[in-house]
Amino acid sequence: MPSFRAAPVRVRVPATSANLGPAFDSAGLALGLYDDVVVRVTDSGLSVDVAGEGADDLPRDKRHLVVKSLRATFAELGGQPRGLEVVCANRIPQSRGLGSSSAAIVAAVVAARALVLGGEETMDDDAALALATRIEGHPDNVAACLRGGLTFAWTVADTVRVHRVDVHPDLAPVAFIPSSRASTKKVRGLLPAEIPHADAAANSARTALLSLAMTCSPELLLDATEDRLHQAYRASAMPRSAALVAGLRADGVPAVISGAGPAVLALTTRATAAAVAARQQRGWEVVPLAVEPTGAVILPL
Repeated sequence: MPSFRAAPVRVRVPATSANLGPAFDSAGLALGLYDDVVVRVTDSGLSVDVAGEGADDLPRDKRHLVVKSLRATFAELGGQPRGLEVVCANRIPQSRGLGSSSAAIVAAVVAARALVLGGEETMDDDAALALATRIEGHPDNVAACLRGGLTFAWTVADTVRVHRVDVHPDLAPVAFIPSSRASTKKVRGLLPAEIPHADAAANSARTALLSLAMTCSPELLLDATEDRLHQAYRASAMPRSAALVAGLRADGVPAVISGAGPAVLALTTRATAAAVAARQQRGWEVVPLAVEPTGAVILPL
């Protein structure tokens, strides 16, 4: 049985946008919109408090994703504490394609590791990523949430690997966030089992170009964010999002569905961000966002 710290731990985790067009289930970008989670080990019981996004909908018991992820992490570290107090201050919109579930998972993994004496020695960063991926089901969002910046994640013999890079300093994302939500499971179910070889080849080329555009040559972003693998197949589940992406791209703006949607992310530059953010889109909250370079961090209380 591990020994636990008496003091609470506060973790800040960023929103993330996965896929970025062609890099399905591999690319992730950390964004400057954050959830804060405070966890304290107690003598008994479970207390869960939620403020902000999801406060009216999320469970306040063992079903909460932060709690489930805390329990999974403590199990990996050798045992459960007698009680837990969890306080969540959520700013990342829920079920919009901005990584709210990955943020909850990563916050829990980082907090649990910090609450166990010697936790960081027992579970290094690679092991934390592997666990977060197992809980989430795929590594793209959790990798960006943990590491910050732009990440590309892949697996080798069931081992998750990630490479993180800094984006070009001129990159200035703008998020278009609708009031409607989407189920990741539902929209993933719309994807076909097979796609034409030509579409696979096109996405392979665009994914390679994406890494260059995001880091060195943002003028290539419109071509680099073209996708033939998943967005068109999911359009029926989010027609307004698909129409917004099409309209922005027709105007030369590199726009993509953010993760599983329905949020849309425009990968603008400092020179064009203000004009894109000023576009009047009824039913959409338009939010300019910085790229978060660090990822999940433990903050003082």
